Amino acid sequence: MNIPENLKYTKEHEWVRVEGNIGVIGITDYAQRELGDVVFVDIDESLSEITKGTPCGTIEAVKTVSDIFAPFSGKVVEVNLQLKDNPELLNSDPYGEGWMIKAEISNPSDLNDLMDASSYKSLIGQ
Repeated sequence: MNIPENLKYTKEHEWVRVEGNIGVIGITDYAQRELGDVVFVDIDESLSEITKGTPCGTIEAVKTVSDIFAPFSGKVVEVNLQLKDNPELLNSDPYGEGWMIKAEISNPSDLNDLMDASSYKSLIGQ
């Protein structure tokens, strides 16, 4: 299972890659495996803000629907529109082309609540 060392992780199986003051959000390899084949990603194209701990979209897979939770609060700068036509990118490339949201991190201390790769591996029993 792929768990990159350079990312931060949530208990809800989202990851965050910090690029300056921008946080890139996606779901982990573990999450996409648990979900199965992703058939639809619903993130409002006009989403302007995310609030830590609250849902900011949903992922529909063959066997379930799962909320996407914001790992930090911030102003959305980009939503990955490729996921509308190619939701399977979450399965095939969860840490690359399958990213979901890019947002300015309004409070960097929000990131202190996220796990490093080692802690995330423990959470999922790796």
